[in-house]
Amino acid sequence: MSKAPIVLAVDTPELTTAIQWVKATQDHVSIFKLGLEFYLNFGSDGVQAIKSVTDSEIFLDLKLHDIPHTVSGAALAVAHLSPKFLTVHASGGRAMVKAAVDAMPKTHITGVTILTSLDESDVVEVGFGANALNSAVSLAKVATAAGAGAIVCSPLEISAVREAVGDSIVIITPGVRPREMAGSDDQQRTMSPEDAIAAGANYVVIGRPITQSWRDGAQAMKERAQEIGSLLI
Repeated sequence: MSKAPIVLAVDTPELTTAIQWVKATQDHVSIFKLGLEFYLNFGSDGVQAIKSVTDSEIFLDLKLHDIPHTVSGAALAVAHLSPKFLTVHASGGRAMVKAAVDAMPKTHITGVTILTSLDESDVVEVGFGANALNSAVSLAKVATAAGAGAIVCSPLEISAVREAVGDSIVIITPGVRPREMAGSDDQQRTMSPEDAIAAGANYVVIGRPITQSWRDGAQAMKERAQEIGSLLI
């Protein structure tokens, strides 16, 4: 069975629930995203618990952002988990990104550009000199020049980032919502999953559009993952 290019955001404060979500969706989901909340709650043991129940890859979404020495140490601290992807903020600069790349050569260090929760006024307010599109492209160039193998950007920046970094770089796109759910949460720069893939993303990050179906049970969640996944294969 071919798995869809979905990165499922495993955002729950209960490890047992996280494991059940993974078991319910792993036939249709390529990668599971374990974020900062997950890691602070459950640590390395939690990541290992997820890895033990699936053959899907792990996206460790820690968004490291500090001086190069500290980021290198943090990356070394999680290297034994062998995630497929580890995120760092590209705005930390070339030396910081390279420090992570050097510390984890077998992992795709993934440069996060502009958070999808920010709209254009937010981008200006926090001090970026250019709009979200141009800022994301500049950050993607910085990250990949430092050796990052993947980029996170909003759906609206996919095409421009792809043109800037080439075909060998993996583009991972949060802020995707099925058309019937558009505008229903805190994401500002969004697109449907199928449109994001068509625009050049390799993977789309999806959370609540799949995980909220858990309230109706494991089978409902599995069917929802299959339903969305079928649009992308």
